[in-house]
Amino acid sequence: MIVRFFTALDKKIGWVLNAAALISSLMLVGLMLFLVLARYVFGWSIVGLLEVIMLFGMWLYMVGGLIASRKREHLVVDFVQTNIKDQQIRRLHQAFLSLVTLVITGFFVYLSYRMLKWGMRRPQHTPGLSIPLWIPQSAILFASVGCALYALRDLIQSIIGNDTHLLVAHEPAESAVEEDRKWKV
Repeated sequence: MIVRFFTALDKKIGWVLNAAALISSLMLVGLMLFLVLARYVFGWSIVGLLEVIMLFGMWLYMVGGLIASRKREHLVVDFVQTNIKDQQIRRLHQAFLSLVTLVITGFFVYLSYRMLKWGMRRPQHTPGLSIPLWIPQSAILFASVGCALYALRDLIQSIIGNDTHLLVAHEPAESAVEEDRKWKV
């Protein structure tokens, strides 16, 4: 029952993250296109437009990183994992990697929280539109908390052995290996 709850919650969060990434992408591209047209076609200089583009860019990058963490598509070096044949040792290896990831993302949560706290105590603003700098900084805290939660999810799943098909690195299918051997002979 609890697994079903978290699965449904994950799907809803995934939908929100995808929507945020799509909106940020569209706004980023649209505003950049408008900026280029305004500057080079119409000769207008629009104050503060780059600041708004920076806001959407920052949120897009952070939400994109969170989406990659959610789907387990972040950068990995899986040389050791692909050479481990025993399923139990593979789960232990994955649990160790998840624990290390959780500790590192926990450190990033701490650092981003301190950065945001400092930015709110000593408020700075962008020069054109006076946008508080804690708004783009909050994207970093949002992404670091989300990545830490997904690292915790991965640790729990590797410990209890749930969703073990996600723990296996991308290995070639047996038929593909046999087909490759046939061509080498």
